[in-house]
Amino acid sequence: MVVARSKPPAESSLLGRLSRLSGEQGSETISRRLLSLESILTKDLARVEAALSEVVTPEHIAGQSASQLLSLSGKRLRPLCVALAARTGAGFNSAALNIGVAVELVHSATLLHDDVVDVGTTRRNQPCARLLYGNAAAIFGGDWLLVAALRRVIASGLPGAVEEVLDVIEKMIEAEAMQLEARGSLDFDINNYMRIIEGKTAVLFHWAMGAGARSGEQTDDAVQALENYGRNLGLAFQIVDDTLDLTGEAAVTGKALFTDLREGKMTYPLIVGAQRDKGLVANLEEVSANDAADELPLDLRHSILDSLIKSGAVETSMAFARDLSDQARKSLSVLPPSAARTALELVAEEALHRKS
Repeated sequence: MVVARSKPPAESSLLGRLSRLSGEQGSETISRRLLSLESILTKDLARVEAALSEVVTPEHIAGQSASQLLSLSGKRLRPLCVALAARTGAGFNSAALNIGVAVELVHSATLLHDDVVDVGTTRRNQPCARLLYGNAAAIFGGDWLLVAALRRVIASGLPGAVEEVLDVIEKMIEAEAMQLEARGSLDFDINNYMRIIEGKTAVLFHWAMGAGARSGEQTDDAVQALENYGRNLGLAFQIVDDTLDLTGEAAVTGKALFTDLREGKMTYPLIVGAQRDKGLVANLEEVSANDAADELPLDLRHSILDSLIKSGAVETSMAFARDLSDQARKSLSVLPPSAARTALELVAEEALHRKS
C-alpha cells in the first residue's frame, strides 16, 4: 500500500513564516536570504515528503493504520531540523534524506501509540487511527513505523546511527512509562516533569540535529552545538505545547483542549499554578476524583484557566520556554554565520509563537 497525499506538507508555510518573522524584526537582508534558502529547503522537504508518500505499508489492518496517519501531513518540523543541520555543513544529501524520513517515522509511531494510551479521538483535525482501525491495529501500526524508521537509518550509512536511534527509542519508552506511573497522582514535582519531557520530546530533536549535522559532515564541535540546540528546542516546544493544551483553540491545535489534564498529566503550567493557588489544587483534585474521560464541565474549565492566568502560571511557562529557546539560539554561536544558522535561530523563535 502506497500512502496517498491529500495536501502539500505544512512545513513550507513555516519557512514563509520564518522569512516574515525576520522582516518583522527589521532585518530585510536576513529576510531576503531566508527567501533564497526557502526555495532550497522546500526542495529538501519535498524529497522527504515524496519518500514518506512512497512508504509501502502492508495491506493488513496495522499497515492501514500507519498509512492513515502518514497521509495526514503534519508540521514536518523534525525533518526540517535535519535539513537545516545538514545545510550548516556540506548540504542535504542522501544520508540526510534517510535520517529526515526516519525521524518523522519515529515521531509518527509515537503519535499512534500515544493516541491509544491517551484514548485520543482526533489527530491533525481528523479521527485518529485507533478510532478507525482499533487500538491493537494502531499499536501494531506504530511498531511497523519504528521498523521502517530503523531501515531508513541503516540506509543512511551513518556510523553509529542505528545504536543512537535505539537509545533514543529506549529513552522515549522510559519517559512514557514514567508519565504513565504518575498519571492521576497530581504530581507537582517540576523535576519529574522535566525528566519526562526530556525523554518524550527533547531526545528526538537532539538526535535529529546531531544526525543531520553528521550527515552534512560537520565538525565534532558543531555536532555538539547542534545537539544542544535540538535538546533545548525540544524542551521549549513541549512546554509551549502543554500551554496550548490549556489556552489554545481546538480547531487550530487539531485536538481537544485540556486533554493532558483529563488524562491525569501534570504539565508545567498546571504545576506552577498549583504551587501558587490552592484553589487550583482543589479543582485538579476534582478532575482527578471524577476520572473525566470526556469534556470537562465548562465552569470547571473556566475556573482552571482563570487561575492559571491570574497566578501568572501561563506567563511563567512561556517565559521558561523563551529561556530555553534563547539557550538553543546561543548554542549556535560556534557556527559561522549562514542562512541555515539564521533559519535555525528563527525556528527557535517561531516555536514560541506557534498556535498548533
